[in-house]
Amino acid sequence: MNIQCRVISLVAPVTVALASWLPSGVAAAELEEAQVTQVVQDVKVLPSSGSARPAAVNETVRKGNAVQTGAQSRSELTFKDQTITRLGEKTIFNVGGEGRTIEMGGGQFLLYVPKKAGGAKIKMGPVTAAITGTTVLGNVAPSGIVQFTVLEGSSCINLPGMGQSLFVQAGQMVVYDPVYGRLENPVEVDLQQQLSSPLVKDFRQLPSAGLIDEAIQNQHLAAGSVEDLENAVRAAGAASIRSATPEQFMQAFNSLVARSDPRAVNSLVARAARARPDLAPRIVVAAVTGLRPVGGGYARGYAKGYAKDFKGKEISCDQVQSIVNAAIAADPWMADEIVDAVIQAAPMLAECIQRCPPTNAFVPPYVISPLTPQVPVSPEQPPSGGRD
Repeated sequence: MNIQCRVISLVAPVTVALASWLPSGVAAAELEEAQVTQVVQDVKVLPSSGSARPAAVNETVRKGNAVQTGAQSRSELTFKDQTITRLGEKTIFNVGGEGRTIEMGGGQFLLYVPKKAGGAKIKMGPVTAAITGTTVLGNVAPSGIVQFTVLEGSSCINLPGMGQSLFVQAGQMVVYDPVYGRLENPVEVDLQQQLSSPLVKDFRQLPSAGLIDEAIQNQHLAAGSVEDLENAVRAAGAASIRSATPEQFMQAFNSLVARSDPRAVNSLVARAARARPDLAPRIVVAAVTGLRPVGGGYARGYAKGYAKDFKGKEISCDQVQSIVNAAIAADPWMADEIVDAVIQAAPMLAECIQRCPPTNAFVPPYVISPLTPQVPVSPEQPPSGGRD
């Protein structure tokens, strides 16, 4: 399965971003019907034709129908591929969108898409998010404000037609405000607090609960002290992280990678990339290749789906993506350089990495200007005529 898209165009960033985040040939039919797996209070099925009726646990809701929750009500739907959609109060969910598209008509929702399930797109008013193996929380308010939070994994969120495409990783939230007509920059949120949402705590445990716990731990570690980096750069001969030469900093970073638990490497990458964003591409390459010298473009020993360093440690594609995500979150505008550096060092990892080109800017509107510019005229001074 090749999920990478090498063509990036600022003219149509939304199309490219979604193409790179959704595998080709996915089974769209798996999202065309869902089983109702939980009903709390007032939950109705809205058929494409006919009147609304109460939803029942274990019934199947097919494409073209919708599920609506009332006040203080919730529901859960489970699809054939084990994708889970949870609906908060006063929410409308349309089943079976085009392709693997999940359309939220409005309200609060949680979406869990299993890894290797084929990914999905979420339409939230004018905003579209592409996810592959991710758990997210969202809200489409009556005012048109859209909130989108990633609990684990990552997403590429887009505002079609406005030239915006943003990468969002675990522990980040993006807001769309219709007043301003744009996506705001991603902001950090406390993942532990997100677990207090009724869509998490009032239902059965999510299949991704372990991944969410891991994301919480990584968030705490990434925000933690850089004392280990400070000590390592001093051992490499530098007075501080800021004053260290690139060679001194990388020597220090490599020494930490060599003795780190592989599960903690992405948090180390996050702290290192925030401390020295100028070295983010080199930091990621060092993390995914271990201490193997990187040069000449190809790192031997990599196989499809897994990367092995010279000590025999294994790095799964998910971990490679997590390491890349950690560095991109520190400096989103270095995303292309970071990904290109990893692929140059280890070409077999190209299939592990998903691209989401950060283009958080508007496409300048085309404005027709008059051939003869209009000159403002003061009321006290009428325009002069053609006569003397």
